Amino acid sequence: DLDRLLTAADEAECRRILADRGYPARGTAAEMLSAEMADAWALLRELAPDLHVFDVLLCRSDYHNAKAAIKGVVTSTDCALLFLPEGRVPPETIRKAVTARDFSALPADMQAPAAEALTVLLETGDGQRTDMILDTAQLRAMLAFGQASGCAFLAQYAALMAAQADIKTVVRCARMQKSASFMRRATVDCPTLDVPALIDRAVRDGADSVSDALALTPYAAAADALRSSMAAFETWCDDAVIDALAGAKTKPFGPEPLAAYVLGKENEIKTVRIILSARHNGLPDDAVRARIRTLY
Repeated sequence: DLDRLLTAADEAECRRILADRGYPARGTAAEMLSAEMADAWALLRELAPDLHVFDVLLCRSDYHNAKAAIKGVVTSTDCALLFLPEGRVPPETIRKAVTARDFSALPADMQAPAAEALTVLLETGDGQRTDMILDTAQLRAMLAFGQASGCAFLAQYAALMAAQADIKTVVRCARMQKSASFMRRATVDCPTLDVPALIDRAVRDGADSVSDALALTPYAAAADALRSSMAAFETWCDDAVIDALAGAKTKPFGPEPLAAYVLGKENEIKTVRIILSARHNGLPDDAVRARIRTLY
């Protein structure tokens, strides 16, 4: 199926191929992909007796929507088009909480970070710091939800997300010559990565040294990708998630196969989006193939 998409003449042919594979044929390409992801979550809601075990996945949309709502309210901009579905609370609930400066209707893990982020943006106009507050709060929430789920796979996924985010942050901050204290505020403690040691190495020896530091960690495979390019590292990040799913789909009971299905579908849609965008913009095949993710 991927080969058919990659060899399609144009975006219209890609969409016909996707429709043959069951993707919705309606709307724009973006609407088609959103509808496909919504169908995956609808299936999960139908099959799962309790969605709270998937809070580690659902909270991602909540924190994204909080960032959109805060910036929208502060700038008096309609942020509805930026909202993502499939969170723990409706996006409109988050927008109303930000507008009223009353965060009590939000999940407990979001209340303090959302209030702090709004205050920072109102008082300083610092959008980067606002994002940092919510991004790190999201990662801490994911780690907590992963542990609380009682599912080793979801805990492993949360740790992988935290490690990937920390690595990206340290590399980018080192390239911008940020201080160690800034990096510590922008990262979170990760159970599978010594983040303070990584920060110290980056501050002392520069961004390129991060690859060498990773060679002695569980993320040694990321080192080669980082040496290549940040785009290669982003691809490695997505492929590492798919590798982690390998054992989940064979579990006959528990949340593992359902979580793996949703994460696999997210990765599939990301790959399809890359191909559609490349066809729309006339990018060469080699450039597209270099960015293709491993599918579930």
